[in-house]
Amino acid sequence: MVEEFTGATQKMSDTQKPLTSQRSIFDPIRIGVIGVGNMGQHHSRILSLLKDVELVGVSDVNVERGIDIASKYRVRFFENYQDLLPHVDAVCIAVPTRLHHSVGMDCLRAGVHTLIEKPIAASIAEAESLVNAAASSHGILQVGHIERFNPAFQELSKVLKTEEVLALEAHRMSPYSQRANDVSVVLDLMIHDIDLLLELVGSPVVKLTASGSCASNSGHLDYVTATLGFANGIVATLTASKVTHRKIRRLAAHCKNCLTEADFLNNDILIHRQTTANYSTDYGQVLYRQDGLIEKVHTTKIEPLHAELEHFVHCVRGGDQPSVGGTQALKALRLASLIEQMALDGKVWQDSDLSYQYLNPSQMSLS
Repeated sequence: MVEEFTGATQKMSDTQKPLTSQRSIFDPIRIGVIGVGNMGQHHSRILSLLKDVELVGVSDVNVERGIDIASKYRVRFFENYQDLLPHVDAVCIAVPTRLHHSVGMDCLRAGVHTLIEKPIAASIAEAESLVNAAASSHGILQVGHIERFNPAFQELSKVLKTEEVLALEAHRMSPYSQRANDVSVVLDLMIHDIDLLLELVGSPVVKLTASGSCASNSGHLDYVTATLGFANGIVATLTASKVTHRKIRRLAAHCKNCLTEADFLNNDILIHRQTTANYSTDYGQVLYRQDGLIEKVHTTKIEPLHAELEHFVHCVRGGDQPSVGGTQALKALRLASLIEQMALDGKVWQDSDLSYQYLNPSQMSLS
C-alpha cells in the first residue's frame, strides 16, 4: 500500500517526468526489453507485432543471445541496459528475480514506465521500494502476473460473481528444469495462484498452514502445499511443484450450487451441476440415480502475454493504473513470503499470532 511508504508524494523535476508526457499522443510507444531469456524473448516477439508500438531495442548480459534476438526483430542491441533508457518510453524487465529491484529502480528513476516480470522483487523491502519509486515518479509500474490475463481466468471470474464460493483449490505443477532455480517454487509458480486467489476472494487471510520439501540441490523448496482461511469463510488450498512429471495448471471453485474447474493450459472451463437425484426400490433393494449437467464455458484464444502487453501499452498511453500494479503484486509477495516461511518451519499462523514481527495483521489485509 502506497501510503505505508515514505516519499510517495515527492514531486519530480522536469527531467524526471515520464518520456510519454513530452511526446505526441499519436506517436508510437517506444519500448525496450531488458533480459531476453525464457520470457524476454516472448516479450520481444509480441511487442514487435503490436500496433502503435515501436520495439526500440533489447539488452541482455548474454551478448550473443542479445544480438541474436535484436537481429531477429531488426532492433538495436544494448550491452548495458542503462544505455537503452534514454531511447524509450517504457521497458519490460525479464531478468532474474534477484535483479528486479536494482534494474526496476534504475528505470523508474529515469522516468521510464516499467513492467517487471513476477515476482515483483526478491524481498518485501525491495518491493516496497519499487512501489514507492513508481508513486514518486508518477510512472506506470505493472507486474507480470500473466494468469490474470488468461482467458480462462477472465471467464472464471465472471462465473464466480454469480456463485456462492465455499472453497478454492489450485494446482500448479511442472517437471524440474533449470529455469528460475534461484527462487523457491512458491515465488516461481505458486505466486501466480496466490495472486488469483486474492483477486477472487477479496477478503483478508486469517489462518495459514503450509508444508514443503526440497527435492533438488538448488537449496530452495521444490514442492509446497498451503491451506488458507479467509475472513469471509472461504477456504483455499494451493499446491505447487517443480518436481512433478506432468505440467498442470488448474483452479477449481467448490460452490454451493456447482463445481467450476478452470484449466489454464487448455483454456477450458467446465461447470458441473447436479440436476436430479432419484431414489427407487427394486424388490426391497434401494437404487440411487443421480443425473448431472456439465456446461462448457466459451473462452477466447488470445495469448495471455499478448493481452498483458496490450494492457501495459494502454496504461502507458492513457495514464490508467494497471490491473496488476505494484500494490497488488506486493500483497501477493507478502503472502508468498509467509507461505514460504511457514513451509520451512512448519508453524501455523493466525491473524492473532504475533510470533513473527513481519506478520503484522495489517500487512496481511488482502481485501
